[in-house]
Amino acid sequence: MSKLHFTTKHANSATVKHNWYIVDGANQTVGRMCSRIAAILRGKNKAYYTPHVDCGDYIIVINCEKVKLTGNKMEDKVYDTFSGYPGGRKEEAAKDLQRRRPEVLVERAVKGMLPKNRLGRAMYKKLFVYQGANHPHSAQQPKELKF
Repeated sequence: MSKLHFTTKHANSATVKHNWYIVDGANQTVGRMCSRIAAILRGKNKAYYTPHVDCGDYIIVINCEKVKLTGNKMEDKVYDTFSGYPGGRKEEAAKDLQRRRPEVLVERAVKGMLPKNRLGRAMYKKLFVYQGANHPHSAQQPKELKF
């Protein structure tokens, strides 16, 4: 009786194909939308997903100023930054941050869901977030992604 040998196929930079997708953030819940975006940036939606290879696709998020937070998070959730100097910590409520820089809400949520290493930083560079419905990536012909 002969033995069957199966080998696992690992993706590499030569075999991975990166697609472009566009997501409309209007009336989307931030956490639910960003968890799906993070999975696509990692490449977990592909059959040949390999954890140590950047298999993910490019994601364009439009209308980021229209995303929602559930419950009282608009008033209660606090985003803080630290300059590194004594007394350099600044806090800002989610509603103030959304008014001033709405793309940061989506970017920080997705970044927190990616790996904390150089591969995660490479995946994060494939995320593009814009206010309004216009974006400069029409040449890439992104496909609409519905959640």
